[in-house]
Amino acid sequence: MQNVKDYIAQHKDRFINELIDLLKIPSVSADPAYNQDVLNTAYAVKESLEKAGCDKVEICETPGYPIVYGEKIIDPNLPTVLVYGHYDVQPADPIDLWTSPPFEPVIKKTDIHPEGAIFARGACDDKGQMYMHVKALEYMTHTGNLPCNVKFMIEGEEEVGSESLAWFVPRNKEKLANDVILISDTGMIANDIPSITTGLRGLSYVEVEVTGPNRDLHSGLYGGAVANPINILTQMIASLHDENNHITIPGFYDKVEELSREERDEMAKAPFSLEDYKAALDIDDVHGEAGYTTNERNSIRPTLDVNGIWGGYTGEGAKTVIASKAYAKISMRLVPGQEWEEITELFKKHFESIAPKSVKVEVKPHHGGQGYVTPIDNIGYQAASKAYQETFGVTPIPQRSGGSIPIVALFEQELKSKTILMGFGLNSDAIHSPNEHFGVWNYLKGIETIPYFYQYFTELSK
Repeated sequence: MQNVKDYIAQHKDRFINELIDLLKIPSVSADPAYNQDVLNTAYAVKESLEKAGCDKVEICETPGYPIVYGEKIIDPNLPTVLVYGHYDVQPADPIDLWTSPPFEPVIKKTDIHPEGAIFARGACDDKGQMYMHVKALEYMTHTGNLPCNVKFMIEGEEEVGSESLAWFVPRNKEKLANDVILISDTGMIANDIPSITTGLRGLSYVEVEVTGPNRDLHSGLYGGAVANPINILTQMIASLHDENNHITIPGFYDKVEELSREERDEMAKAPFSLEDYKAALDIDDVHGEAGYTTNERNSIRPTLDVNGIWGGYTGEGAKTVIASKAYAKISMRLVPGQEWEEITELFKKHFESIAPKSVKVEVKPHHGGQGYVTPIDNIGYQAASKAYQETFGVTPIPQRSGGSIPIVALFEQELKSKTILMGFGLNSDAIHSPNEHFGVWNYLKGIETIPYFYQYFTELSK
């Protein structure tokens, strides 16, 4: 497949412009105001798969946003790769922190991306990485280099919990039958240090509501005599960690997998500069669970974080009130072994138990998912490793990620397939944040590398 570089060079500008067009559509699944935009994106993905060479592409209706399914079956006796991705994106807020409009993609040079990076919501997560697979398919079908069968399943609810996907997969096991699942919704260590994600954390996401008096009160007339829900909520949240930053919920750590010293030593071989890490985030020091390194804290240990907190008056000027209600959104990243529904229930029971009688507390579960580990002796992992070696010139490092892709555990449960996570983004790409971006070099390198996965997976499957 030496001509893959030539093909990319010949079509580079078109590949970039097609992605830019896709990024212009604000497919924010969390906000109903963007409903039509999400649907428009699904049809844009359908059209791109048809042009790339799929023989069959369909919009599959679900209780929520549709799933785009496509396939190219060249021989039923050959292996089948199922590619998963998502076409929805995170909300762009806070808009005022973007240096360019989130849905008006622009290419800017950065220190990490001297050749330029595409700045737009969804550039890396996940439109850019998903579209690499579409363009890799185009290369393989247009040049006669597709060595096996391929199926695509691109959903529109990943950023809100993939509820419709969980409905769709068990009902379409035959349609989705495969030998391996390939996903690019993760990252790698650096452009010169490729890595393959072998583990993902699970997730439990909840919203809490603390209610005090039956209406907002004058803080002069009632202050000091009536519980302030905002004060109470912040105290309750603060109590969820002890002085060593351990989570204080009873039973929270009961099923946490403790990695051996040998495994932790292997993880420590990945290049990491604590000073560079702090400098990149403009912080004076790191913070986390005692007894673990930064890379262990954000990958093999569970966490609890407040994602948003609000209540009372937050407008311009002053308004002296004691709010009737206060709210917070809280996420817990879980490690393999922890059951997200069990953790959600443990949180609910504990949070309600620590509330004083002066307030009422309601915990509303949102969504969650299980953690996941792919063994490195799996032929899918070996094929991915060989593909990276081919295009990067070095062996990729197996790495556990702190992020969550809840549907990966679902795939193994329902489809009995292992998932290979070939990510080409970088930690600095600001996914879920203002100024999200994806390096042009990374985008094109993904398109170059993915076809080799197909080649080596087919060879190793014989």
